[in-house]
Amino acid sequence: MSKKESDKDILIAHIIKGIEEVKGQNIEILDLRELENTVCDYFIICDGTSNTQVNAIANSIQKTVSKSLKEKAWHIEGAENSEWILMDYVHIVVHVFQKHIRELYDIEGLWGDAKIVKIETTY
Repeated sequence: MSKKESDKDILIAHIIKGIEEVKGQNIEILDLRELENTVCDYFIICDGTSNTQVNAIANSIQKTVSKSLKEKAWHIEGAENSEWILMDYVHIVVHVFQKHIRELYDIEGLWGDAKIVKIETTY
């Protein structure tokens, strides 16, 4: 495994940890590396039950990644209304949705050819 892939795996692990710390739900990783014309290598998707929880998930991801890896998201969108927050870590894009917004946009369906890994949670 190359250092670049190892760094991505470490970042993914810290993003997942940040989601789990505030009980983000339905966590999935979409591996886009085998697809043509993608904007990144991975999508990480999860949802929260309210705009407060969506905002808390995004903040927890930022704090966990910053504290552990000294990295910051290149770009963040959607924090104003907290229905769908997108966090761009260049090779990894995190989508934090309210459940009904996630169902509406159906990112998993749009990227149906991607390999999808569901993360099991214990809460």
